[in-house]
Amino acid sequence: MNDQIIFEPYNLNGLQLSNRIVMAPMTRSRSDNPGNVATELTACYYRQRASAGLIITEGTYVSRDAVGYVNVPGIYTKEQVKGWKLVTDAVHGQGGKIFAQLWHVGRLSHPDLLDGELPLAPSALNPLAKAFTPEGFKDTVDAREMTVEQIKKTINDFKQAAANAVEAGFDGVELHAANGYLLHQFFNLYSNKRQDQYGGSIKNRARILFDILDALRSVIDMKKVGVRLNPSLHGIQGMMLDEETIAVHDYIVAKLNEYELAYLHLTEPFTDVSGNPWGIEEVAKRYRPLYNGTIIINRGFNKAKASKVLNDGDADLVSFGVPFIANPDLVERFKADAPLNQADPSTFYTPGEKGYTDYPVMAGQ
Repeated sequence: MNDQIIFEPYNLNGLQLSNRIVMAPMTRSRSDNPGNVATELTACYYRQRASAGLIITEGTYVSRDAVGYVNVPGIYTKEQVKGWKLVTDAVHGQGGKIFAQLWHVGRLSHPDLLDGELPLAPSALNPLAKAFTPEGFKDTVDAREMTVEQIKKTINDFKQAAANAVEAGFDGVELHAANGYLLHQFFNLYSNKRQDQYGGSIKNRARILFDILDALRSVIDMKKVGVRLNPSLHGIQGMMLDEETIAVHDYIVAKLNEYELAYLHLTEPFTDVSGNPWGIEEVAKRYRPLYNGTIIINRGFNKAKASKVLNDGDADLVSFGVPFIANPDLVERFKADAPLNQADPSTFYTPGEKGYTDYPVMAGQ
């Protein structure tokens, strides 16, 4: 086995990456300012981690309607675009590459985050989850079923957010169609009860994703667009597997081949789905034969497991989440086979530098 494969450069559909190690998108809740703007502190955080072959930012809201957690940066105002420009300049100054993850949480939001309005969703259902509001965690509520006009507006919001990301200097964007958020809610039979062109059949439930991709064509090269999917999400974020979960994701992945994207970002199961006939135990292995482009795989990898999945050919890149929180120099630590800092979960979502930009690097760096 080639144990150096994760350090090899990689051509991401025209974008040259220095290695195959990707920093996964992770909400960090540091935009605790009135405009939810990325700041110099945000720029410092990403600059510290720029030795990753590719950074994918925390999810950034495509509109006011998309908001679902406190203190998360958006990308729908001029001030927010300027804030993200600080970040892209910082990463590029270190020779790094960075994509913006475009996000809409859908029914996982709360009226306290939406000026009293109900969250938008495919159907008027309650995910029975928790929303992180200015007053702490609160129970979610019944959502508003989106009109077709509201769906069209949301598609345009994603398009404008992609244009804003280009203006901010990002190397590309990732559409968040996973983890129980808005686009994923359209895919699932339990969260989408619609009977129009965005509900019912597999094609209709997947339609919003491809409508967004088609809309993005006019503002960004498809070679600079990635899509994130989590086909085996179950029992988390209000999502349950259904009898067509596998079929709808098979359809989506096959159709994504028509777009010549930057990558497909897949997540292995968060929970044990071995006894569930609608779950996929090994996501990368299933979709490698179905997808022609670059696959990024995520979920609990260490250096050895990452090397194995790359050597097996089931993925081309591996994304790491929590290890990057505690180890800004994760790539260098992997190269040196050095011990890793342990992350402090109590500071994952708290304001300020603590647990954000104060993790130590190895001596001599």
